[in-house]
Amino acid sequence: MRKANEILHEDRRHQILDAAQLCCARTGFHQTTMQDVAAEAGMSPANIYRYFASKDALIAGMTERDRARILQDFASIHDAPDMLAALEGLARKHLIDEPCGAAVMALEIWSEAARNPAVGAMIRGIEAAVHEGLCDVLQKLKQQGGVAPGVDLDAVARLIGTLVDGLFKRRALEPDFDGEWAVAAVLAATRAALAGQIAFNPTSAAVRDDVLHAAHP
Repeated sequence: MRKANEILHEDRRHQILDAAQLCCARTGFHQTTMQDVAAEAGMSPANIYRYFASKDALIAGMTERDRARILQDFASIHDAPDMLAALEGLARKHLIDEPCGAAVMALEIWSEAARNPAVGAMIRGIEAAVHEGLCDVLQKLKQQGGVAPGVDLDAVARLIGTLVDGLFKRRALEPDFDGEWAVAAVLAATRAALAGQIAFNPTSAAVRDDVLHAAHP
């Protein structure tokens, strides 16, 4: 059993990370100060520094927490009888159910990752965890008979990840974002890919010509 002081320490960290996410979503990462986070968390600035030495440490804490939650998400559907339905549930969670502030905060961290190599490495770690989780889900879906022969599951996982990233960005920026449409679009693309209806690597001249003709009849 965990000791009471360990539980309190972890609770305090989550309290601070929640406060940091609210502040950064509201005013931006670079405009947010440690004093702002302390005020939002109802703690003194000196107490904040006992848990996080800097704003970079706060970003590290938020990204690591996101990674842990992603792993927990995929673990929770590990034995689902219908993997496609379980995948829809995860899409609904992240594109509809969770507060929009999470999407806004993701944009802030992605922007910081373009300038800060350490943050970039953290983001790549999260993306790797998402990709691994998706590949595991798709492999189980294949075992359930839901994948056409010859489908590249790695490519399908990359497609899903790319779509969700883009829709997550739109959710952060668009006041009238339609989450139901977004979930339906991800599922439609996933079903088409799993049925072998999307060619990820059209290498033959005939296929390329067909694609070009469809785009420019």
